[in-house]
Amino acid sequence: MRSLSMFSRLLIVSLGVILLCVAVLSGLSYVNLRDSSIRARMNSLKAQARDIGYLAGRKSEDALSRFEASESAVQDLINWKAQRISEEYGAYVRVVERTGKDYYISPSWSNGSAKIKAPSAEQQAEYMSLALQGQDIAQPTDSDEGPQFTVMVPWTQHNQLSGQRTVMGYVLIQTSAQTVHAVYRDMIWQTAMAAIALFLLSAAVVFFVAQQMTRPLTAMADAAGKMAQGDFEVRTPEEGGKEIRALSQSFNQMAAQLSTLEQSRRDFVANVSHELRSPITSIKGFAQGMLDGTIPPEMHGQYLQVVVDETQRLAKLINNLLNLSRMENEETSLAFSHFELNEMIRRVLISRMTQIDDKNLEIEVDFQDDTCFVHADADQIQQVIINLLDNAVKYTPSHGMVSLSTRTEKDRVIMRIKDNGMGIPASDAPYIFDRFYKVDKAHTVGKGTGLGLAICKRIMERHGQQIRLVSGEGGAEFEITLEKGNDPGGSHGNTGAGKD
Repeated sequence: MRSLSMFSRLLIVSLGVILLCVAVLSGLSYVNLRDSSIRARMNSLKAQARDIGYLAGRKSEDALSRFEASESAVQDLINWKAQRISEEYGAYVRVVERTGKDYYISPSWSNGSAKIKAPSAEQQAEYMSLALQGQDIAQPTDSDEGPQFTVMVPWTQHNQLSGQRTVMGYVLIQTSAQTVHAVYRDMIWQTAMAAIALFLLSAAVVFFVAQQMTRPLTAMADAAGKMAQGDFEVRTPEEGGKEIRALSQSFNQMAAQLSTLEQSRRDFVANVSHELRSPITSIKGFAQGMLDGTIPPEMHGQYLQVVVDETQRLAKLINNLLNLSRMENEETSLAFSHFELNEMIRRVLISRMTQIDDKNLEIEVDFQDDTCFVHADADQIQQVIINLLDNAVKYTPSHGMVSLSTRTEKDRVIMRIKDNGMGIPASDAPYIFDRFYKVDKAHTVGKGTGLGLAICKRIMERHGQQIRLVSGEGGAEFEITLEKGNDPGGSHGNTGAGKD
């Protein structure tokens, strides 16, 4: 079954279970019907035997009263009744009185041509003994001619002196098992036809249900094949049972994320290609100009500085890619320590004063406490602050403002960096932390390659902390959380007083 589809396997297993259940139920139904039919047949024979016994008792009473005409009429009625039983049930009837005399005996018994032979003397004595005790018999028996069914009921006569009824003999009816079995043999075909109809109906229902269950899975398999070929726009219908719908929703979410990642990858290739092409073109052009004399010797120093700047930009791009790759693969472990966050922010601001002064930016610092100690990897957190501050400076227009703040909440420290630059559109907000994603689609020289925020996101995840975009309107505001630390010198840095 390894090569069969899920639909085929489900259908085969379901039909197998249904077939087994139908077979078991049909067998049980047949056995119950057979037993019920046999019981009904035996009860009917017993009722017929009682009727004949009643007639035999009436005949004796009439004989005692010496009404010979009535006796003859009753005998004729007994003969008619017994003949009818013989024809209808294929049975043989015998009416015996307690003296052993036969009131009536089927012709086949009397002439010895019956398939069911007359009972032996011992059997007759046993029947008479049971009859005199008021007992009757309705049971299957065995004989030399094969299995048969025997019914024996006593018959009585009214005693005019005592006013009671006295057992005078018994009525014996015997028939071969074949005549009783023939009654319920037709039920075999009826039961079989009902079972076949039930199986076909169940099979149709199972086929429909299995098709409905496997259709979404088949659609997902087809969609997965198309995704393997690079089509990330394919989606699956969200239908079926609760679990199947949840699986379809997860599949579609995965497809959407892969589509976004693929688009980001393409954007990254375009961005990196542009970022690499620009400095390489500049370096090549200036170097070629100095070699062929296009650039005079007295200007070599100026253009060599441009070459150095472009080389540094290339080095920064490559370093960012390597750092992100290392963090994704967790090749380096974090070196946790307790350090003062406010002082780190001041040092980062001082290192970026040239860029800040070039754009005449106003810097606003709001520290809730004079000292704010955190527990983290100092180098990694410094990289986060540098990336966020560089973005704020980069996207803030001249004479704009950049603000930085820190505050303590219970066991964590919250730092925010905000600018009043171009902001981040709501449509781009969900993707800004994706690798290689850039809000600026114009590939502006010097605007980066979309790796800075991805690096920040990965650093904060490795710390078990968060970074999020608080607001993208009227400028971008980012927030990071850090674990509150202790003053390595012994005091806690949660207040300006520096209490222990």
